Amino acid sequence: MSPNESEPVKDYKLKSLRNFSDLFGFYLHSGGFQSVEVGKALGILQHMYNDKNCTKFLSFTANLVATGLRGVIAEMILNGLVDVVITTGGTIDHDLARSLGGKYYHGAFYLDDSKLRKSNIHRLGNVLVPLESYGPIVEKFVRDFLSRKQESWTASPSEVLNEIGSLINDENSILRACYLKNVPIISPGIVDSAFGTTLLFSYQKGKFKLDVMKDEKLMSDKIFEKKRSGAIILGGGISKHHTLWWNQYKEGLDYVIAITTAYEFDGSLSGARISEAISWNKVKPEAEVSNIYGDATVILPLLLAAFYEAQNPT
Repeated sequence: MSPNESEPVKDYKLKSLRNFSDLFGFYLHSGGFQSVEVGKALGILQHMYNDKNCTKFLSFTANLVATGLRGVIAEMILNGLVDVVITTGGTIDHDLARSLGGKYYHGAFYLDDSKLRKSNIHRLGNVLVPLESYGPIVEKFVRDFLSRKQESWTASPSEVLNEIGSLINDENSILRACYLKNVPIISPGIVDSAFGTTLLFSYQKGKFKLDVMKDEKLMSDKIFEKKRSGAIILGGGISKHHTLWWNQYKEGLDYVIAITTAYEFDGSLSGARISEAISWNKVKPEAEVSNIYGDATVILPLLLAAFYEAQNPT
């Protein structure tokens, strides 16, 4: 729901806010710049969730899985807000590494990266990822996983990830949550990761083949499974594009909540406003849309807290 253009900007006093719902009412009617878009997002999420004839896509980039938002995303899936996950190969790396005991640490954006390299520490923004918490853990797990296969195996990425999810015992794992809720993980760029590179070694031995086209068929099936479709899109890149791309075949998405820090002036897909996708038939002209410029690690928890509160009022 958008505020009426004839509606005057409304002032609020913070002392009058009693809960997250009040906060989002303030956002929606305050006339503030991104606050209106954030306020709209709650209504769109509620409409999308309550629309039983809508397939719900969640698209996100791997960097978010290196943060505490990983647990928030897993919780979303377990709470039934997601029918299909679309993400990058790096998501598999981070989720596996952290599920298997890898520890990520607080850092800063302006540390000396040359010194970090000498200490075998990777930097992801202001998150520090020690080498021993990342690549070696993922690579060993994948090698051991594939070595248990007695015969040659051909599988789609989503089938591989579903089986791996069944082996994880971590309540914050996205892979585990998707396995438990039977939510497929579509990762069109899965080979662009430590996980994907390790698959190559078994492929070279003739023991494993990755059938990526099988997941494209799955996407086609999911698109037409229900009359309408909606998406929460966190960030850009291949995850965002794959979500929009497939929805053009049913004349576009009906609901979209997009949270991004990228801007459109360079013509990039990551920065393109959702309205641009209307011209490509990827979003319907009448779709409910919230295009938020901001950090998903800040905005998504607030949005979901308000949503859960409204679903389960005390």
